[in-house]
Amino acid sequence: MSDASGTDASGTLDEALERLHTTGPERNGRLTNHAPMAVEALVRNGQASTVHRWLDRYAHKLEELPPPSRPVTTDGWGEALGDPTRITDWTRFFARELDEHPWREVLAEWWPRLLPGIAASATHPVIRTGHAVRTLLSSGDEGATAPRRAELAHALGYWAARSLPLPPLTALAAAPTAAAALAAVPPVPVQDGGIRDRLVQLTAFPVWGAAPDPDTAKILLTELVTAATHRYATHGHGEPIMLVHAATAPNAVLRTLPALPRELWAPSLAAAWAAAAAVTAAYTPAESAAPASTSLTAEEVFERAAAHGDDHTIKFTDTALDVGDPLALGAAVRAIELNPPVF
Repeated sequence: MSDASGTDASGTLDEALERLHTTGPERNGRLTNHAPMAVEALVRNGQASTVHRWLDRYAHKLEELPPPSRPVTTDGWGEALGDPTRITDWTRFFARELDEHPWREVLAEWWPRLLPGIAASATHPVIRTGHAVRTLLSSGDEGATAPRRAELAHALGYWAARSLPLPPLTALAAAPTAAAALAAVPPVPVQDGGIRDRLVQLTAFPVWGAAPDPDTAKILLTELVTAATHRYATHGHGEPIMLVHAATAPNAVLRTLPALPRELWAPSLAAAWAAAAAVTAAYTPAESAAPASTSLTAEEVFERAAAHGDDHTIKFTDTALDVGDPLALGAAVRAIELNPPVF
């Protein structure tokens, strides 16, 4: 059984991760394997009993790990950063690092190196990292099992291999709130093609999120996650799958903060804002919709997401439950309505 504390007495999460670690982080060249993130969210929210059935239905989307090329080294890692042909090399590198050092030390060393490339693979690597870190934080030192450490290696390796910095950006007028800042993000001119085609069109973002201290950075990051989740309720129809990342990417960063040195919290906020703004700019509907609402409880909403089965919907609902207010739950219901069900 499992609950919102992250406890998994059944061992289902470790079983699922071991099952998944024989597969790669992508399929068909660029599409992300969402299974490690989805199963963590299912277990976290009391749906461990559904995990293996969900994986059975997702199995046709899984591919084998890509072949290794040559080892990534502590001295020569720079030349391998952002090289997608080195995904397995990077994963093996982080597996070695996590065997030799405490996971928090590895994360603290590599987080600032990876943050500039937070847009990698439509932000999926940072999201996967956030799920992995949440599990490790809730596990305690004795509960940081080999599959959970391995999951962090896979997440960081994917991020390093797909690292993608955003283009240089001009600063626009400052916005007073995260919601106002997201509303002021200029849409990219050509709303067509994949996310890489859209991100290269970015030119400017509003100024938002100046944090004079770590505590303020955490408060503002929480505000950003809330604003992006709420915005999905009125703008998610613009691209129901891709726009979930405007909320789930900064929430992955927020989940990681407790494992990081406090001096990294402000730069983490800046990167999270850039990621949320980039996704918002890339997928901007011409008109907003009426806010979604629901009378369902948080547990009932997640049960519906689990039954729906779509991986993005499960992960977005997981973030909406972190926010926890009625509009966030309504946004999750909107995602269930907008995205095609898997089951």
